[in-house]
Amino acid sequence: MSVVPSVVPSVVPATAAPAFRGRIGRDVHSGHYAVPHRYRLHLAPADPGCLGVAVTHGLLGLDDTLPLTVLPALADTSDGGYAALRPLYEASAHLYPGPAAAPVLSDGWTGRIVSTHVPDILRDLALRFRGDGPELLPEDRQEAISAVADLCERSVNAAAQRAGELGLDDTAAHHDPLTVLFAALGSLERRLARRPYVLGDALTAADVTVWVTLVQLDTVHRWHLDAAAMERVAAHPALWTYAARLAALPAFGRHLDLDALLDRHRAHCRGREAAGAAMRIVDWTAARG
Repeated sequence: MSVVPSVVPSVVPATAAPAFRGRIGRDVHSGHYAVPHRYRLHLAPADPGCLGVAVTHGLLGLDDTLPLTVLPALADTSDGGYAALRPLYEASAHLYPGPAAAPVLSDGWTGRIVSTHVPDILRDLALRFRGDGPELLPEDRQEAISAVADLCERSVNAAAQRAGELGLDDTAAHHDPLTVLFAALGSLERRLARRPYVLGDALTAADVTVWVTLVQLDTVHRWHLDAAAMERVAAHPALWTYAARLAALPAFGRHLDLDALLDRHRAHCRGREAAGAAMRIVDWTAARG
């Protein structure tokens, strides 16, 4: 096997701060090297970062090689962490002061945490635990994949968040976040109008990022955007058809739990609900079969 202020609409729940940044190496000369059954993932897929890791894990077919523990949407300790993860944190950093949050890539040999940093975990899964799965990070596409990730984070997630923060009363005076959001969606629409995946004919890590971003936009951010904004968001048919098509693939749809997403959102959101809340673009339940 090749082992590869008004109002803040959405208060981000506790997630594992990137305090643990271990990496999976290429061979036995690395402290953490790729060995089947040595590592375990601990994920709460209602969190977007965890959902991306879960999709990647599924695409690479790692259920047996690198087992996955699925955590509930809502944390179960007062600091926003998970009691089940506390022993790993304590073993990795004595008297660790923060929440024992997901995601966690742990080492079964040492009982300690390798990494809590989503980008590093994604990269190590794709490059060190690939097996027979798709090549999610082809060498000649890595710069383009990073550019798509930046577009999704800055121009979709952050822009939608900012547009929601402005609230219904302020949208007339603050067009910039929505302008940025619509421009980003238009860019992705043009890509997908002429090709099956974001970067061409093959599925890559860029598709995982875009799909998770679209799920968040249609299930979480829509609660804080007005009807007119959501109508414009929906007016990208190639993009949303693509989102539904990927949801039908087991690796994508398997961990998509709408109730868990909404439970997590409601538990941490302090924002106002807007008219867009009634408009879901994709029937995610039907799409995932």
